[in-house]
Amino acid sequence: MEKRDYYEVLGVEKNASKEDIKKNYRKIAMQYHPDRNPDNKEAEDKFKEATEAYEVLSDDEKRAKYDRYGHSGLRGGQDFHGFSNINDIFSHFSDIFGGSSIFDDFFGSSSGQRARGRGRQRGTPGSDLRVNLQLTLEEIATGTTKKIKIKKHVKCSDCSGNGAESGSSLKTCNACNGTGEVRSVSRSVFGQFVNIQPCANCNGEGQVVEKPCKKCRGDGRINEEVTIRINVPAGVSEGSYMTMRGEGNQGLRGGQSGDIIVVFQELPHEYFVREGDDIIYDLLISFPDIVMGTEVEVPTLTGKARLKIEGGTQPGKLLRMREKGIQHLNSHGAGDQLVRVNILVPQKVNSKEKDLLKQLSEMPNIKASQASDEKNFFKKFKFTN
Repeated sequence: MEKRDYYEVLGVEKNASKEDIKKNYRKIAMQYHPDRNPDNKEAEDKFKEATEAYEVLSDDEKRAKYDRYGHSGLRGGQDFHGFSNINDIFSHFSDIFGGSSIFDDFFGSSSGQRARGRGRQRGTPGSDLRVNLQLTLEEIATGTTKKIKIKKHVKCSDCSGNGAESGSSLKTCNACNGTGEVRSVSRSVFGQFVNIQPCANCNGEGQVVEKPCKKCRGDGRINEEVTIRINVPAGVSEGSYMTMRGEGNQGLRGGQSGDIIVVFQELPHEYFVREGDDIIYDLLISFPDIVMGTEVEVPTLTGKARLKIEGGTQPGKLLRMREKGIQHLNSHGAGDQLVRVNILVPQKVNSKEKDLLKQLSEMPNIKASQASDEKNFFKKFKFTN
């Protein structure tokens, strides 16, 4: 049978990069691997065809010859029958799958050895919990400590988490002989394959509960309401989160506890609007005060402070109060408090106040100021006939 074009086999263009070639080969190899397609001759052929194509196109020298002369330019073609066993074949392409061989990656051989080196872990890990924590700007500004109550799985005190009734013991699982793993062997044209899976009888623990604990019914955990302490650092923001390792649900029969994910929510403030680590405060003062200048008391996140308003300050101007804002997260210093000055316009005035305002509007400096404002306004526009 005539061989197909190698680029066509891997589904790439002739100018494809090595990374694209590698990516497509891995995808095809995973799809048609013989162990995933037992007794499927067509899948085996496609697997070998893709492997042959990759062996050429991943090598610069072979690829150049193939591009110039085609299949005839490769002396003797590609032959994978000379390898002594399956690992010889797959280790030839270990860079594709990140392990010592593709065999390890598919069937967990390397990971299984690492796990056995660490020792098998009892139980099933517990799940994570999410806590939404509402904070005021004052709490965010300097950091705070919160105590909240939550319901979660905790270790059973009667059996110390192993799920066995006091006085009884755990026994070795008969299904896996205490290994926690069940292996099945299959054969293909490439050799023998070993498929390793966690034992369903003992959930991969290697031991089973002979006499379940009455309090937890063999789970090794019970549901309780507990109080947790959350240390909130200064400078957190809406939607940011922190992880409390091992504070989540207790795992099944002594399994590792999950985590608590604390998501921060920022409550609206009566006076301030947050901009990063700065806060903005709108200050309303009377027309006489803004003209002549004054000193006012303004709120801050840590109390009250005095602020001097210079005479002639224009409405909308921002006055900066250094480091009166929010502390920087995991850093020194703090943001500023920006005070935006605005004129307080009375909604009602009596007849005497009206007369005084009318007289004031006729004063030379007031009229000059008004005329200057109008002139500056119209300078912004250019009129043409």
